[in-house]
Amino acid sequence: MIRLRHTAPLVAMTGLSLLALNAQAQQPASLKSQVAASVNASYPWLDGVYKDLHAHPELAFQEVRTAGKLAEEMRKLGFTVTEKVGKTGVVAIYKNGPGPTVMVRTELDGLPMEEKSGLPYASKFKATSDGRESYTAHSCGHDIHMSAWLGAARTLVNMKSQWSGTLMFVGQPAEETVSGAKAMLADGLFTRWPKPDYAFALHSWPLAHGTVGYNVGAVSSNSDAIEIVFKGRGGHGSAPDQSIDPIAIAARFVVDVQTVISREKDPKEFGVVTIGAINGGTVGNIIPDSVQVRGTIRSYSPQVRARLLDGVKRIAVASAAMANAPAPQVELIPGGAAIVNSEALVQKLEPVFKDAFGEANAQRMPAMTASEDFSQFVNQGIPSVFFFTGVYDPKDVKEAAREGGKPVAFNHSPFYAPVPEPSIKTAAQAMSLAVLNVLKR
Repeated sequence: MIRLRHTAPLVAMTGLSLLALNAQAQQPASLKSQVAASVNASYPWLDGVYKDLHAHPELAFQEVRTAGKLAEEMRKLGFTVTEKVGKTGVVAIYKNGPGPTVMVRTELDGLPMEEKSGLPYASKFKATSDGRESYTAHSCGHDIHMSAWLGAARTLVNMKSQWSGTLMFVGQPAEETVSGAKAMLADGLFTRWPKPDYAFALHSWPLAHGTVGYNVGAVSSNSDAIEIVFKGRGGHGSAPDQSIDPIAIAARFVVDVQTVISREKDPKEFGVVTIGAINGGTVGNIIPDSVQVRGTIRSYSPQVRARLLDGVKRIAVASAAMANAPAPQVELIPGGAAIVNSEALVQKLEPVFKDAFGEANAQRMPAMTASEDFSQFVNQGIPSVFFFTGVYDPKDVKEAAREGGKPVAFNHSPFYAPVPEPSIKTAAQAMSLAVLNVLKR
């Protein structure tokens, strides 16, 4: 709730004071209208950009065409653009007088998967990854993000009389492999250019288009990869007593590791251990020498993260010891850290979103359980907000929420198909308003 503070009763205010108060009250609505008008006017251009990006996704650190297209469009808007930052990243700077530096990040990469949306502009693009050719798709919504990024950039340039400061628009590679932000930082992102005073990023989500979601504190999860090799002694399947079976060890581990979640972690805290791959053996009557187990660990808090990492390693070692097998090779590889939103910045932004999109359409929402490397930037000590914008017809979302209703496709589904116009417009407006909120004169 927004409360107006005053030092004298309202009835005692002079006519001049009331005029000033009315002018202040009207300013946000005027700003909101200007942003909407600018984004609406830009949409034919954004629609063309979006469909081109959607049809030509590129994998992590291969985003040459994508980065070049964004760089070209930003130069047309008057930004000073540097390419090949952190391999394939883009940094675009627009200076407009004294004031804060505000970073706006988008991601560039797609996913190594085949799109099955059936859209007329669906991706048929192929790329090589790990020596194998595969289809690529923007099934996470990064094409929506890039289009909104461009829309916000044009809007802010159009409205430069309304703000003072420096825009730092960053096109980050390799978000899907949670390695692009780190690469850009290693390449001097905050030393070759000023470290920003604020940072914003958004993510499309299977919500109704026209809606914006946000929260304070953690809004994404920590991620850690599990890479374990259980070692045994190979032998014939008819004489298992002459061998040490690593498949049985791996099976025991997969079951027992879940007790870390159910018995060692506070049940009120989020934590997940998922095993996604088990590779070992060749035929049914041979016990192999080794089995590889791969998985992921997700958490919000550092304390839960530490407990899960310890538990996974301890149970892997114990599973091997129970079979009198050699100690396993255990690698727990850090991925993205949880994104933690600035509470003060969320509180400053929340009334702006509610005013622009309506109370019902601008709501706090639970953290996502997926991970994101935007946290690499946030953890440099930058007050930041990461928020979500909807992409589906409200009727479809309502139907999906009904018991037995048809679900909408989630991010990373081959059927993920945002409705372009309202999705891009909402995202571009929300990002423009977020930046203006910290850059207003």
